[in-house]
Amino acid sequence: MYYQSDADKAKEAMQTMIKKGPMKLIVIVVAIIFIILFFRPWVQVGPGQRGVVLNFGAVQEQVMEEGLHLRIPVMQEIALMDVKIQKAETDAAAASADLQDVSSRIALNYHIVPDKANVVYQKIGVHFKERIIDPAIQEVVKAVTAKYSAEELITKRPAVSEAMRVALMDRLIVNNIAVDAFSIVIFSFSKVFTEAIEAKQTAEQLALKAKRDLERIKIEAEQKITAAKAEAESLRLQRANISTDLIELRRIEANMKAIDKWNGILPQVTGEGAIPMIGLGDTSRRAK
Repeated sequence: MYYQSDADKAKEAMQTMIKKGPMKLIVIVVAIIFIILFFRPWVQVGPGQRGVVLNFGAVQEQVMEEGLHLRIPVMQEIALMDVKIQKAETDAAAASADLQDVSSRIALNYHIVPDKANVVYQKIGVHFKERIIDPAIQEVVKAVTAKYSAEELITKRPAVSEAMRVALMDRLIVNNIAVDAFSIVIFSFSKVFTEAIEAKQTAEQLALKAKRDLERIKIEAEQKITAAKAEAESLRLQRANISTDLIELRRIEANMKAIDKWNGILPQVTGEGAIPMIGLGDTSRRAK
């Protein structure tokens, strides 16, 4: 009888476990999902980013590239660093070699060297523009501007820009920041200097115009002299070609034209000069 009672108890216990089994499985699955969602043992590094691995806050040499990566919960944290090309605009004030105040705005395209993202994070942090780039731009602009006069800063702007770019590139690469592009957006000077430059340009333009007018007048005068010489030479050649026979021929031609115009009627009034005896004397002389 006792044995039968123990068997029944075992059977009931087994049935109870079978009934509770699915519930336990569900609890275990839910617990696992909760742990995964709470601790998040993975990290996603997006496009143009790098992941800096921190073991209990200590920066590691490993740098995670783009994609999905696993991490150890609690122990590891991943700091994301943007390594895409970024733009910075900075206003800078300086003085030229001739002590003119110069204000400029600098535009810089830069990016963090991807393989050194952990070093940048460790030594500089995420605020590297304010800590490194802006002060470097100020220093480079002052150093390069001081080598040129105010007028040269305008006339030699490409050379000035290139000198600043090279100096800034050498300065930033030490901190693992690469320069992609550099440009001087604005160069401005004091009002007095600007007015002096405008006055100088106006004077140069007026002088150039006067020079051109003088050259034009000179050319026109030379043209008139050349034309006068040509006309004088033509008259000289004509006088050289005049002969006695040519004069006689021209006189005969004139008489022939007068005869052609005469209507054949003699005038009624006689007297000196009344009858147009055209070439009569000459004809009688030739007849004799």
